[in-house]
Amino acid sequence: MRLGYELNIEQTQKLIMTPELRQAITILQLSSIELCTYIEQQLLENPLLELREEEILKEEEHDGDQEKQVEAEEKQSGDEIDWEEYFRDNSEMGTAYRERSPEQQPDYSYENFLFQNPTLSEHLMQQLVLSPCLCRDRMIGEYLIGNIDENGYLQVSLQEASNQLGVDITEIARILKIIQGFDPPGVGARNLMECLLVQVRQLGIKNELINKIIKNYLDDLAKGKLNRISQELGVNVKEVQEAADILKTLDPKPGRNFSSFNDIRYIVPDIILEKVEGEYVILVNDVSVPRVTINSTYRSVLSKEKNYDTRTRRFVESKLNAAAWLIKSIEQRRLTLYKVANCLVRLQREFLDHGVKYLKPLNLKTVAGIVGLHESTVSRATSNKYIQTPQGVFEMKYFFSNGLSNVTGTMTSAESIKKTLREIVAGEDATVPINDQKISEIFRRQGIKISRRTVAKYRSELGIPPIRKRKRY
Repeated sequence: MRLGYELNIEQTQKLIMTPELRQAITILQLSSIELCTYIEQQLLENPLLELREEEILKEEEHDGDQEKQVEAEEKQSGDEIDWEEYFRDNSEMGTAYRERSPEQQPDYSYENFLFQNPTLSEHLMQQLVLSPCLCRDRMIGEYLIGNIDENGYLQVSLQEASNQLGVDITEIARILKIIQGFDPPGVGARNLMECLLVQVRQLGIKNELINKIIKNYLDDLAKGKLNRISQELGVNVKEVQEAADILKTLDPKPGRNFSSFNDIRYIVPDIILEKVEGEYVILVNDVSVPRVTINSTYRSVLSKEKNYDTRTRRFVESKLNAAAWLIKSIEQRRLTLYKVANCLVRLQREFLDHGVKYLKPLNLKTVAGIVGLHESTVSRATSNKYIQTPQGVFEMKYFFSNGLSNVTGTMTSAESIKKTLREIVAGEDATVPINDQKISEIFRRQGIKISRRTVAKYRSELGIPPIRKRKRY
């Protein structure tokens, strides 16, 4: 075998991920809110980009109208004196002040301001301040409240708190008991058992059977072993079930109902479907997206008549190409979204008209073949996107669902089967619930081939408990 170096010339075709192509792919998979942020960032980085004139004029007109309105009100109040109102207001003449009618009240009021719900920590601190505690006790309480997580559980042991604060452990336990008496019931507990016991005590539930179940049989209760609990405690199984029903009203995470800085999530639909005279009209919701254009001021730099240095020309040309590619990518995103949405509307027309039970099985390959795009492009176009329909707001990925074959040779979507499964369980006799095998037979009588294991899988995904937990005595 001969070893050595040699040169060969060959011609090949391959796809290269240029920066422009990466940008187009990034823009395609952005939602409306994310696209607004991205465009604002590009406006700061690229001097050749600017907002369109109509957008600027709208802002100027809005600001101008507000200034004119303020000037007119100041002029009217300064030049014209309402003498009838002056003599009508006789508060300075020794008579009682007469309140204005509700129609004369100003539009602004403290009732019109939005109020942010307090966090769990703030809510507990307010109660601690109002409680009759000494300064030292308040310091201990602030330390304990600072170590309570968002679910309401204390994340530090009493011994660790005692070592950190240099306070006797009995003092820590006393302050913790005070905090466990705060709202919401069960806050400050160290485990689930203590949380439930605190809620039972604070809510005034006097039932010794509930206390025994909490202390010794929570695992058996979670597994639905009511008969075993009734045999070991020597009570009727119906009494155990009644106690379990009371336990279900308690909150295992008492702190989750309070606001958090990261729990607010706004959804802006990227596609809006409106049904007009029996036909669906597709609207790409890009109203909030800034309209950008290329700044004409820099055109003189590219003019041959102007004598600019080569470095300046290259800089302007690179920024001009980037700006043009950004505008083209935004427009391409809008067209791609419209094509994919139009295809989904045609394929899922029955779902849009009648509901989830009529959702058809669909995959990316089918849609990509119809619209003439690659599967990865369709996937990016539907990721993180929401569509507003007469049936509600759905993620666009919701329209792509697996399915099972039926006797007619067609396919039934998994979402439609889940909807029917939920209806079957909701209509069963609670004293004699239907097992997974019987549910499978019910589907077969309806023409849908589904196994018992698939029924159990779908039931688990819907959060429907097994037969032993649904049974009522």
